Amino acid sequence: MGVLSWLIEQGDANGVEVGGLPVALACRYSDDEPGSPWTWILYLDAESSAEQRGALRDIFTGRLGGDAERHFPWAWKTSELVAVRPVEISVDHTRRRQRLRIRDRVRVRIGDRHHSDETVTCVIPGHGRAGEELAADELVVNDGPLSFSYRGVCGYGSTFDYSG
Repeated sequence: MGVLSWLIEQGDANGVEVGGLPVALACRYSDDEPGSPWTWILYLDAESSAEQRGALRDIFTGRLGGDAERHFPWAWKTSELVAVRPVEISVDHTRRRQRLRIRDRVRVRIGDRHHSDETVTCVIPGHGRAGEELAADELVVNDGPLSFSYRGVCGYGSTFDYSG
């Protein structure tokens, strides 16, 4: 169970500008289940246009193909997309102070680096790039079938470069 977030610095999808937009998802999967299927909710910025939300939905579901098929396990594994929600997203990816708030549904607050030799990147998109292993002071999701709360769990911060 976890939360992933992106803040797109620059780019477009089939001519639709998506630079500057935040995207997030809350998810659950289990390696103990055959095929480790994903259950997930995609959050898109309510301030973006319908065209931008459509383009981002197509990218993050893997419909546009490209790098998403390599980086997003929910796109290439069995998965259930519960909802695509246009919501107010507040995100700050400042190193070691990351924060994410999605209306009343999701809160993530990073406190510091994760002090361990253990690697926590797992199947997180971008784990092949240099990044930073982090510790979350707070990770709360309360959105329908995805409802969980953790403190002191590991996280990962990195840049990404997707295309396709």
